[in-house]
Amino acid sequence: MSEKRIHYGATFAVLAVGALAFSILQSLIIPAIPQLEHTLHTTTSGATWLLTGYLLSAAVATPILGRAGDMLGKARTMALVLVALSVGTLISALATTLPIMLTGRVIQGVGGAVFPLAFGIARDEFPADKVAGAVGFLSAILGGGVGLGIVLAGPIVGHLSYHWLFWFPLALSLIAMVATLIFVPESPVRAPGTINWVGALCMSGWLACGLLAVSYGPTWGWKSASVLGLFAAAAVLMALWIHSENRSASPLVDMKMMRIPAVWTTNLAALLFGFGMFAMFITVPQFTETPTHVGYGFGASITQSGLFLLPFAVAMAVIAPLTGRLAARVGSKTILITGSLFAASCYGLLTVAHSQPWNIYLAAGLLGIGVAFGYASMANLIMEAVPSTQTGVATGMNTNIRNIGAALGSGVTTSVVISNLLPDGFPREHGYVVAFALCGASLVVAMLAAIRIPSRDRAHEFHPTHRALAGEAEVFAGAIALVTED
Repeated sequence: MSEKRIHYGATFAVLAVGALAFSILQSLIIPAIPQLEHTLHTTTSGATWLLTGYLLSAAVATPILGRAGDMLGKARTMALVLVALSVGTLISALATTLPIMLTGRVIQGVGGAVFPLAFGIARDEFPADKVAGAVGFLSAILGGGVGLGIVLAGPIVGHLSYHWLFWFPLALSLIAMVATLIFVPESPVRAPGTINWVGALCMSGWLACGLLAVSYGPTWGWKSASVLGLFAAAAVLMALWIHSENRSASPLVDMKMMRIPAVWTTNLAALLFGFGMFAMFITVPQFTETPTHVGYGFGASITQSGLFLLPFAVAMAVIAPLTGRLAARVGSKTILITGSLFAASCYGLLTVAHSQPWNIYLAAGLLGIGVAFGYASMANLIMEAVPSTQTGVATGMNTNIRNIGAALGSGVTTSVVISNLLPDGFPREHGYVVAFALCGASLVVAMLAAIRIPSRDRAHEFHPTHRALAGEAEVFAGAIALVTED
Protein backbone atom coordinates (compact mmCIF):
# COMPACT_ATOMS: atom_id res chain seq x y z
CA MET A 1 0.00 0.00 0.00
CA SER A 2 2.91 2.33 0.70
CA GLU A 3 3.98 2.14 -2.94
CA LYS A 4 0.51 3.06 -4.07
CA ARG A 5 0.29 5.99 -1.70
CA ILE A 6 3.44 7.68 -2.99
CA HIS A 7 1.36 8.83 -5.95
CA TYR A 8 -1.32 10.59 -3.90
CA GLY A 9 -0.40 13.93 -5.52
CA ALA A 10 -0.98 12.51 -8.99
CA THR A 11 -4.15 10.84 -7.73
CA PHE A 12 -5.42 14.18 -6.46
CA ALA A 13 -4.74 15.82 -9.84
CA VAL A 14 -6.75 13.09 -11.58
CA LEU A 15 -9.66 13.47 -9.17
CA ALA A 16 -9.61 17.25 -9.64
CA VAL A 17 -9.74 17.00 -13.44
CA GLY A 18 -12.69 14.61 -13.33
CA ALA A 19 -14.53 16.81 -10.85
CA LEU A 20 -13.88 19.90 -12.98
CA ALA A 21 -15.23 18.21 -16.12
CA PHE A 22 -18.53 17.37 -14.43
CA SER A 23 -18.99 20.73 -12.70
CA ILE A 24 -18.31 22.73 -15.87
CA LEU A 25 -20.85 20.63 -17.79
CA GLN A 26 -23.43 21.41 -15.13
CA SER A 27 -23.52 25.11 -16.01
CA LEU A 28 -21.82 25.61 -19.38
CA ILE A 29 -25.10 25.13 -21.19
CA ILE A 30 -27.16 27.65 -19.17
CA PRO A 31 -26.21 30.85 -21.08
CA ALA A 32 -26.58 28.99 -24.39
CA ILE A 33 -30.15 27.77 -23.80
CA PRO A 34 -31.73 30.63 -25.85
CA GLN A 35 -29.47 29.86 -28.82
CA LEU A 36 -30.03 26.10 -28.51
CA GLU A 37 -33.77 26.74 -28.53
CA HIS A 38 -33.38 28.28 -31.99
CA THR A 39 -30.66 25.95 -33.32
CA LEU A 40 -32.37 22.73 -32.25
CA HIS A 41 -35.81 23.98 -33.36
CA THR A 42 -37.43 23.51 -29.97
CA THR A 43 -39.26 25.54 -27.34
CA THR A 44 -37.89 27.20 -24.23
CA SER A 45 -39.32 24.35 -22.17
CA GLY A 46 -37.66 21.80 -24.44
CA ALA A 47 -34.28 23.50 -24.26
CA THR A 48 -34.55 23.76 -20.47
CA TRP A 49 -34.80 19.97 -20.34
CA LEU A 50 -31.10 19.94 -21.24
CA LEU A 51 -30.44 21.24 -17.72
CA THR A 52 -33.30 19.46 -15.96
CA GLY A 53 -32.44 16.07 -17.46
CA TYR A 54 -28.84 16.48 -16.36
CA LEU A 55 -29.83 17.32 -12.78
CA LEU A 56 -32.35 14.47 -12.62
CA SER A 57 -29.81 11.94 -13.82
CA ALA A 58 -27.19 13.19 -11.36
CA ALA A 59 -29.72 13.11 -8.52
CA VAL A 60 -30.55 9.47 -9.19
CA ALA A 61 -27.06 8.18 -9.99
CA THR A 62 -24.97 9.94 -7.35
CA PRO A 63 -26.03 8.11 -4.15
CA ILE A 64 -26.47 4.76 -5.92
CA LEU A 65 -23.01 4.81 -7.47
CA GLY A 66 -21.54 6.21 -4.27
CA ARG A 67 -22.86 3.11 -2.51
CA ALA A 68 -21.59 0.88 -5.33
CA GLY A 69 -18.13 2.40 -4.91
CA ASP A 70 -18.19 1.64 -1.18
CA MET A 71 -19.06 -1.99 -1.97
CA LEU A 72 -17.18 -2.81 -5.19
CA GLY A 73 -14.22 -0.46 -5.18
CA LYS A 74 -14.08 3.29 -5.59
CA ALA A 75 -11.39 3.51 -8.29
CA ARG A 76 -13.11 0.90 -10.47
CA THR A 77 -16.46 2.66 -10.10
CA MET A 78 -14.81 6.04 -10.76
CA ALA A 79 -13.38 4.78 -14.06
CA LEU A 80 -16.81 3.52 -15.16
CA VAL A 81 -18.44 6.82 -14.17
CA LEU A 82 -15.89 8.76 -16.25
CA VAL A 83 -16.58 6.45 -19.20
CA ALA A 84 -20.27 7.33 -18.94
CA LEU A 85 -19.46 11.04 -18.62
CA SER A 86 -17.26 10.87 -21.74
CA VAL A 87 -19.80 8.92 -23.78
CA GLY A 88 -22.62 11.29 -22.86
CA THR A 89 -20.50 14.34 -23.63
CA LEU A 90 -19.51 12.91 -27.02
CA ILE A 91 -23.16 12.29 -27.90
CA SER A 92 -24.11 15.86 -27.00
CA ALA A 93 -21.13 17.28 -28.91
CA LEU A 94 -22.25 15.52 -32.09
CA ALA A 95 -25.97 16.20 -31.61
CA THR A 96 -27.97 18.30 -34.04
CA THR A 97 -31.42 17.51 -32.60
CA LEU A 98 -32.90 17.92 -29.13
CA PRO A 99 -33.61 14.21 -28.42
CA ILE A 100 -30.01 13.20 -29.19
CA MET A 101 -28.50 16.03 -27.16
CA LEU A 102 -30.86 15.31 -24.29
CA THR A 103 -29.83 11.64 -24.35
CA GLY A 104 -26.23 12.71 -24.01
CA ARG A 105 -27.05 15.08 -21.16
CA VAL A 106 -28.85 12.34 -19.20
CA ILE A 107 -25.86 10.03 -19.59
CA GLN A 108 -23.55 12.87 -18.51
CA GLY A 109 -25.51 13.19 -15.28
CA VAL A 110 -24.08 9.84 -14.16
CA GLY A 111 -20.86 11.80 -13.68
CA GLY A 112 -22.32 13.31 -10.51
CA ALA A 113 -20.94 10.25 -8.70
CA VAL A 114 -17.42 11.61 -9.31
CA PHE A 115 -17.64 13.65 -6.12
CA PRO A 116 -18.58 11.02 -3.50
CA LEU A 117 -16.15 8.59 -5.11
CA ALA A 118 -13.36 11.17 -5.07
CA PHE A 119 -14.04 11.97 -1.40
CA GLY A 120 -13.90 8.28 -0.54
CA ILE A 121 -10.64 7.76 -2.44
CA ALA A 122 -9.08 10.73 -0.64
CA ARG A 123 -10.17 9.39 2.74
CA ASP A 124 -8.87 5.89 2.02
CA GLU A 125 -5.62 6.65 0.23
CA PHE A 126 -4.23 10.06 1.18
CA PRO A 127 -1.95 10.77 4.14
CA ALA A 128 -4.02 11.75 7.15
CA ASP A 129 -2.81 15.35 7.19
CA LYS A 130 -3.73 15.82 3.52
CA VAL A 131 -7.31 14.57 3.65
CA ALA A 132 -9.08 17.71 4.88
CA GLY A 133 -7.35 19.98 2.38
CA ALA A 134 -7.88 17.60 -0.55
CA VAL A 135 -11.56 17.08 0.21
CA GLY A 136 -12.05 20.81 0.72
CA PHE A 137 -10.47 21.65 -2.61
CA LEU A 138 -12.43 18.95 -4.47
CA SER A 139 -15.65 20.24 -2.90
CA ALA A 140 -14.87 23.79 -3.93
CA ILE A 141 -14.30 22.63 -7.51
CA LEU A 142 -18.02 21.86 -7.69
CA GLY A 143 -18.88 25.52 -7.14
CA GLY A 144 -15.87 26.94 -8.98
CA GLY A 145 -16.43 24.78 -12.03
CA VAL A 146 -20.07 25.86 -12.23
CA GLY A 147 -19.00 29.51 -12.10
CA LEU A 148 -16.26 28.93 -14.67
CA GLY A 149 -18.75 27.28 -17.01
CA ILE A 150 -20.99 30.35 -16.91
CA VAL A 151 -18.03 32.62 -17.68
CA LEU A 152 -16.71 30.51 -20.58
CA ALA A 153 -20.05 29.82 -22.27
CA GLY A 154 -20.35 33.22 -23.94
CA PRO A 155 -16.92 33.29 -25.64
CA ILE A 156 -17.28 29.65 -26.74
CA VAL A 157 -20.68 30.16 -28.34
CA GLY A 158 -19.73 33.56 -29.76
CA HIS A 159 -16.46 32.53 -31.40
CA LEU A 160 -16.93 28.80 -32.08
CA SER A 161 -20.26 26.94 -31.90
CA TYR A 162 -22.46 25.20 -29.36
CA HIS A 163 -20.72 21.90 -30.18
CA TRP A 164 -17.60 23.22 -28.43
CA LEU A 165 -19.56 23.52 -25.21
CA PHE A 166 -19.03 19.77 -25.05
CA TRP A 167 -15.74 19.21 -26.89
CA PHE A 168 -13.70 21.01 -24.20
CA PRO A 169 -15.19 19.10 -21.23
CA LEU A 170 -14.89 15.87 -23.25
CA ALA A 171 -11.13 16.34 -23.39
CA LEU A 172 -11.04 16.75 -19.60
CA SER A 173 -13.18 13.69 -18.93
CA LEU A 174 -11.14 11.50 -21.30
CA ILE A 175 -7.89 12.58 -19.66
CA ALA A 176 -9.37 11.86 -16.22
CA MET A 177 -10.68 8.46 -17.34
CA VAL A 178 -7.30 7.26 -18.68
CA ALA A 179 -5.38 8.75 -15.76
CA THR A 180 -7.72 7.07 -13.25
CA LEU A 181 -6.64 3.68 -14.55
CA ILE A 182 -2.98 4.66 -14.20
CA PHE A 183 -2.71 6.74 -11.05
CA VAL A 184 -5.69 5.94 -8.81
CA PRO A 185 -5.12 2.85 -6.62
CA GLU A 186 -8.04 0.65 -5.71
CA SER A 187 -9.25 1.18 -2.17
CA PRO A 188 -8.91 -1.68 0.34
CA VAL A 189 -12.02 -0.46 2.20
CA ARG A 190 -15.21 -2.32 1.31
CA ALA A 191 -18.74 -2.08 2.69
CA PRO A 192 -20.53 -5.42 3.08
CA GLY A 193 -23.99 -6.17 1.75
CA THR A 194 -25.88 -5.45 -1.46
CA ILE A 195 -27.75 -2.50 -2.95
CA ASN A 196 -31.36 -2.16 -1.83
CA TRP A 197 -32.88 -1.82 -5.30
CA VAL A 198 -36.42 -1.23 -4.01
CA GLY A 199 -35.08 1.67 -1.96
CA ALA A 200 -33.08 2.87 -4.95
CA LEU A 201 -36.21 2.82 -7.14
CA CYS A 202 -38.28 4.74 -4.59
CA MET A 203 -35.49 7.26 -4.07
CA SER A 204 -35.14 7.77 -7.81
CA GLY A 205 -38.88 8.29 -8.07
CA TRP A 206 -39.22 10.94 -5.37
CA LEU A 207 -36.14 12.78 -6.56
CA ALA A 208 -37.43 12.81 -10.14
CA CYS A 209 -40.94 13.94 -9.16
CA GLY A 210 -39.66 16.59 -6.77
CA LEU A 211 -37.10 18.06 -9.15
CA LEU A 212 -39.57 18.08 -12.03
CA ALA A 213 -42.13 19.92 -9.89
CA VAL A 214 -39.56 22.50 -8.84
CA SER A 215 -38.13 22.92 -12.34
CA TYR A 216 -41.49 23.39 -14.04
CA GLY A 217 -43.37 25.16 -11.27
CA PRO A 218 -42.60 28.58 -12.79
CA THR A 219 -43.83 27.44 -16.23
CA TRP A 220 -46.85 25.33 -15.33
CA GLY A 221 -47.85 27.31 -12.25
CA TRP A 222 -47.17 26.28 -8.66
CA LYS A 223 -50.87 25.57 -8.06
CA SER A 224 -51.41 23.59 -11.27
CA ALA A 225 -52.65 20.00 -11.02
CA SER A 226 -49.46 18.70 -12.64
CA VAL A 227 -47.11 20.38 -10.15
CA LEU A 228 -49.24 19.51 -7.11
CA GLY A 229 -49.52 15.92 -8.37
CA LEU A 230 -45.74 15.67 -8.73
CA PHE A 231 -45.22 17.02 -5.21
CA ALA A 232 -47.76 14.53 -3.85
CA ALA A 233 -46.09 11.65 -5.70
CA ALA A 234 -42.71 12.77 -4.34
CA ALA A 235 -44.07 12.75 -0.77
CA VAL A 236 -45.55 9.25 -1.12
CA LEU A 237 -42.42 7.82 -2.74
CA MET A 238 -40.21 9.43 -0.09
CA ALA A 239 -42.28 7.77 2.65
CA LEU A 240 -41.97 4.41 0.86
CA TRP A 241 -38.23 4.98 0.45
CA ILE A 242 -37.73 5.64 4.16
CA HIS A 243 -39.83 2.59 5.04
CA SER A 244 -37.85 0.38 2.66
CA GLU A 245 -34.49 1.62 3.92
CA ASN A 246 -35.46 1.14 7.58
CA ARG A 247 -36.51 -2.48 6.92
CA SER A 248 -33.56 -3.39 4.68
CA ALA A 249 -30.63 -5.39 6.06
CA SER A 250 -28.42 -3.54 3.57
CA PRO A 251 -29.94 -0.08 3.09
CA LEU A 252 -28.80 2.20 0.31
CA VAL A 253 -28.87 5.08 2.81
CA ASP A 254 -28.66 4.31 6.52
CA MET A 255 -31.49 6.32 8.07
CA LYS A 256 -29.72 6.23 11.45
CA MET A 257 -26.77 7.89 9.73
CA MET A 258 -29.03 10.56 8.25
CA ARG A 259 -30.35 11.37 11.74
CA ILE A 260 -26.91 12.04 13.20
CA PRO A 261 -26.92 15.75 14.22
CA ALA A 262 -23.70 16.50 12.35
CA VAL A 263 -25.13 14.88 9.21
CA TRP A 264 -28.62 16.34 9.07
CA THR A 265 -27.51 19.86 9.97
CA THR A 266 -24.75 19.75 7.36
CA ASN A 267 -27.19 18.43 4.76
CA LEU A 268 -29.61 21.27 5.56
CA ALA A 269 -26.78 23.74 5.03
CA ALA A 270 -25.94 21.99 1.75
CA LEU A 271 -29.52 22.38 0.53
CA LEU A 272 -29.50 26.11 1.28
CA PHE A 273 -26.04 26.69 -0.19
CA GLY A 274 -27.11 24.98 -3.40
CA PHE A 275 -30.19 27.20 -3.45
CA GLY A 276 -28.18 30.40 -3.03
CA MET A 277 -25.38 29.54 -5.45
CA PHE A 278 -27.52 28.46 -8.38
CA ALA A 279 -29.95 31.33 -7.87
CA MET A 280 -27.02 33.68 -8.56
CA PHE A 281 -26.30 31.94 -11.86
CA ILE A 282 -29.93 32.27 -12.94
CA THR A 283 -30.76 35.80 -11.78
CA VAL A 284 -27.54 37.76 -12.36
CA PRO A 285 -27.16 36.99 -16.10
CA GLN A 286 -30.83 37.87 -16.66
CA PHE A 287 -30.51 41.05 -14.62
CA THR A 288 -27.32 42.28 -16.31
CA GLU A 289 -28.62 41.47 -19.82
CA THR A 290 -31.75 43.60 -19.27
CA PRO A 291 -31.60 46.73 -21.50
CA THR A 292 -30.94 49.94 -19.61
CA HIS A 293 -34.09 51.58 -21.00
CA VAL A 294 -36.14 49.27 -18.75
CA GLY A 295 -34.87 51.22 -15.75
CA TYR A 296 -32.35 48.74 -14.43
CA GLY A 297 -29.79 46.30 -15.83
CA PHE A 298 -26.74 46.98 -17.99
CA GLY A 299 -27.69 45.73 -21.45
CA ALA A 300 -24.87 43.15 -21.32
CA SER A 301 -24.24 40.51 -23.96
CA ILE A 302 -24.02 36.80 -23.07
CA THR A 303 -20.25 37.09 -22.79
CA GLN A 304 -20.41 40.27 -20.71
CA SER A 305 -23.03 38.81 -18.37
CA GLY A 306 -20.74 35.85 -17.76
CA LEU A 307 -17.89 38.19 -16.86
CA PHE A 308 -20.00 39.65 -14.07
CA LEU A 309 -19.61 36.24 -12.41
CA LEU A 310 -15.85 36.07 -12.94
CA PRO A 311 -15.12 37.26 -9.36
CA PHE A 312 -17.03 34.21 -8.13
CA ALA A 313 -14.73 31.81 -10.00
CA VAL A 314 -11.61 33.76 -9.00
CA ALA A 315 -12.60 33.80 -5.33
CA MET A 316 -13.23 30.05 -5.44
CA ALA A 317 -9.82 29.42 -6.99
CA VAL A 318 -8.02 31.57 -4.41
CA ILE A 319 -9.89 30.49 -1.27
CA ALA A 320 -10.36 26.76 -1.90
CA PRO A 321 -6.69 25.77 -1.41
CA LEU A 322 -6.64 27.58 1.95
CA THR A 323 -9.61 25.82 3.50
CA GLY A 324 -7.72 22.71 4.63
CA ARG A 325 -5.24 24.66 6.78
CA LEU A 326 -7.96 26.94 8.11
CA ALA A 327 -10.10 23.95 9.08
CA ALA A 328 -7.15 22.44 10.95
CA ARG A 329 -6.84 25.64 12.98
CA VAL A 330 -10.43 26.65 13.66
CA GLY A 331 -12.48 23.60 12.68
CA SER A 332 -14.79 22.79 9.78
CA LYS A 333 -17.84 23.99 11.70
CA THR A 334 -16.39 27.48 12.05
CA ILE A 335 -15.47 27.48 8.35
CA LEU A 336 -19.07 26.61 7.43
CA ILE A 337 -20.49 29.35 9.66
CA THR A 338 -18.08 31.86 8.12
CA GLY A 339 -18.97 30.74 4.61
CA SER A 340 -22.66 31.17 5.37
CA LEU A 341 -22.04 34.75 6.51
CA PHE A 342 -20.07 35.64 3.37
CA ALA A 343 -22.71 34.09 1.11
CA ALA A 344 -25.56 35.81 2.93
CA SER A 345 -23.74 39.17 2.70
CA CYS A 346 -23.64 38.76 -1.09
CA TYR A 347 -27.41 38.85 -1.30
CA GLY A 348 -27.68 41.46 1.41
CA LEU A 349 -25.62 43.74 -0.82
CA LEU A 350 -27.63 42.94 -3.95
CA THR A 351 -30.90 43.56 -2.14
CA VAL A 352 -29.97 47.15 -1.30
CA ALA A 353 -27.48 48.01 -4.10
CA HIS A 354 -27.45 46.66 -7.66
CA SER A 355 -27.42 49.77 -9.85
CA GLN A 356 -23.67 49.84 -10.48
CA PRO A 357 -21.47 47.14 -12.06
CA TRP A 358 -19.18 47.08 -9.02
CA ASN A 359 -22.15 46.02 -6.89
CA ILE A 360 -22.49 42.86 -8.96
CA TYR A 361 -18.74 42.18 -9.06
CA LEU A 362 -18.41 42.56 -5.29
CA ALA A 363 -21.47 40.41 -4.61
CA ALA A 364 -20.17 37.66 -6.90
CA GLY A 365 -16.82 37.72 -5.09
CA LEU A 366 -18.49 37.49 -1.68
CA LEU A 367 -20.55 34.51 -2.83
CA GLY A 368 -17.42 32.85 -4.21
CA ILE A 369 -15.69 33.15 -0.83
CA GLY A 370 -18.77 31.88 0.96
CA VAL A 371 -19.29 28.88 -1.32
CA ALA A 372 -15.58 27.99 -1.20
CA PHE A 373 -15.72 27.89 2.60
CA GLY A 374 -19.11 26.20 2.69
CA TYR A 375 -18.54 23.46 0.13
CA ALA A 376 -15.06 22.69 1.45
CA SER A 377 -16.24 22.27 5.03
CA MET A 378 -19.42 20.28 4.36
CA ALA A 379 -17.73 17.22 2.87
CA ASN A 380 -15.26 17.08 5.76
CA LEU A 381 -18.04 17.44 8.33
CA ILE A 382 -19.93 14.54 6.74
CA MET A 383 -16.85 12.31 6.54
CA GLU A 384 -15.90 13.01 10.13
CA ALA A 385 -19.37 11.92 11.28
CA VAL A 386 -19.75 8.59 9.44
CA PRO A 387 -17.82 5.31 9.15
CA SER A 388 -15.36 4.96 6.27
CA THR A 389 -17.58 2.23 4.78
CA GLN A 390 -20.35 4.84 4.36
CA THR A 391 -18.20 7.64 2.93
CA GLY A 392 -19.48 7.24 -0.64
CA VAL A 393 -23.19 7.12 0.09
CA ALA A 394 -23.04 9.79 2.84
CA THR A 395 -21.12 12.32 0.74
CA GLY A 396 -23.17 11.29 -2.27
CA MET A 397 -26.37 12.24 -0.46
CA ASN A 398 -24.79 15.53 0.63
CA THR A 399 -23.85 16.31 -2.97
CA ASN A 400 -27.30 15.23 -4.08
CA ILE A 401 -28.98 17.54 -1.58
CA ARG A 402 -26.93 20.42 -2.98
CA ASN A 403 -28.25 19.54 -6.45
CA ILE A 404 -31.80 19.58 -5.09
CA GLY A 405 -31.05 22.98 -3.60
CA ALA A 406 -29.75 24.12 -6.98
CA ALA A 407 -32.99 23.07 -8.66
CA LEU A 408 -34.98 24.82 -5.94
CA GLY A 409 -32.89 27.95 -6.31
CA SER A 410 -33.37 28.14 -10.06
CA GLY A 411 -37.07 27.26 -9.94
CA VAL A 412 -38.16 29.43 -7.04
CA THR A 413 -36.18 32.54 -7.98
CA THR A 414 -37.31 32.28 -11.60
CA SER A 415 -40.90 32.10 -10.41
CA VAL A 416 -40.41 35.15 -8.17
CA VAL A 417 -38.70 37.20 -10.89
CA ILE A 418 -41.29 36.53 -13.62
CA SER A 419 -44.32 36.77 -11.33
CA ASN A 420 -44.77 40.46 -12.11
CA LEU A 421 -43.86 41.61 -15.62
CA LEU A 422 -43.75 45.07 -17.19
CA PRO A 423 -45.90 45.82 -20.26
CA ASP A 424 -42.89 45.24 -22.53
CA GLY A 425 -42.40 41.72 -21.11
CA PHE A 426 -39.35 42.37 -18.91
CA PRO A 427 -39.56 41.50 -15.19
CA ARG A 428 -40.00 44.32 -12.75
CA GLU A 429 -36.92 45.26 -10.73
CA HIS A 430 -38.85 44.48 -7.55
CA GLY A 431 -38.95 40.79 -8.53
CA TYR A 432 -35.16 40.62 -8.51
CA VAL A 433 -35.01 42.42 -5.15
CA VAL A 434 -37.39 39.90 -3.61
CA ALA A 435 -35.39 37.02 -5.09
CA PHE A 436 -32.13 38.43 -3.70
CA ALA A 437 -33.68 38.90 -0.25
CA LEU A 438 -35.07 35.36 -0.31
CA CYS A 439 -31.64 33.91 -1.10
CA GLY A 440 -30.04 35.97 1.65
CA ALA A 441 -32.59 34.69 4.16
CA SER A 442 -31.97 31.08 3.09
CA LEU A 443 -28.26 31.48 3.73
CA VAL A 444 -28.90 32.98 7.17
CA VAL A 445 -30.83 29.77 7.91
CA ALA A 446 -27.80 27.82 6.63
CA MET A 447 -25.69 29.68 9.21
CA LEU A 448 -28.16 28.74 11.97
CA ALA A 449 -27.98 25.10 10.85
CA ALA A 450 -24.18 25.25 10.97
CA ILE A 451 -24.33 26.60 14.52
CA ARG A 452 -26.39 23.53 15.48
CA ILE A 453 -23.62 21.15 14.39
CA PRO A 454 -22.23 19.51 17.56
CA SER A 455 -18.97 21.00 18.80
CA ARG A 456 -15.80 19.05 19.44
CA ASP A 457 -16.10 19.36 23.21
CA ARG A 458 -19.51 17.66 23.45
CA ALA A 459 -19.66 14.09 24.79
CA HIS A 460 -19.19 11.51 22.02
CA GLU A 461 -22.14 9.19 21.62
CA PHE A 462 -21.85 6.99 18.52
CA HIS A 463 -24.49 4.57 17.36
CA PRO A 464 -23.24 0.92 17.08
CA THR A 465 -21.79 1.24 13.59
CA HIS A 466 -19.69 4.18 14.72
CA ARG A 467 -18.20 2.83 17.96
CA ALA A 468 -15.68 0.66 16.17
CA LEU A 469 -14.49 3.76 14.36
CA ALA A 470 -14.06 6.01 17.38
CA GLY A 471 -10.30 5.89 17.03
CA GLU A 472 -10.35 6.39 13.28
CA ALA A 473 -11.37 10.04 13.52
CA GLU A 474 -8.27 10.80 15.54
CA VAL A 475 -5.98 10.20 12.55
CA PHE A 476 -7.39 13.22 10.77
CA ALA A 477 -4.80 15.75 11.92
CA GLY A 478 -6.33 18.49 9.80
CA ALA A 479 -9.97 17.92 10.80
CA ILE A 480 -12.26 17.96 13.81
CA ALA A 481 -13.45 14.78 15.55
CA LEU A 482 -17.14 15.60 15.29
CA VAL A 483 -19.59 14.75 18.03
CA THR A 484 -22.63 12.76 16.95
CA GLU A 485 -25.72 11.84 18.83
CA ASP A 486 -28.61 9.54 18.12
